Amino acid sequence: MTDNRFNNLFSDADAAFNAAYKNELNELKGLSSSDIDSIIPGTAGSTAYSALLNIVETASKENLSQAALIENIKGLGDIAVQIARKVPQLAALL
Repeated sequence: MTDNRFNNLFSDADAAFNAAYKNELNELKGLSSSDIDSIIPGTAGSTAYSALLNIVETASKENLSQAALIENIKGLGDIAVQIARKVPQLAALL
């Protein structure tokens, strides 16, 4: 099958679709234990961080809207929101 401009457009659209929240997820994964502990020391911060990672990962895989992502993050509670604010792209949405 030869490539045509539509195939290229579909490939570009697929790449953009699959990259939803990729940067945010990478920045979240880049947070250190001390970053999390600066918000709240102990296991509560680690638990919220893990849940937040799952939420953003799911949002990326399912291409959730920003509104749905923010609602899900806020549903995790204040600690998760504070952690999410460490990521500039998420902070801008919250």
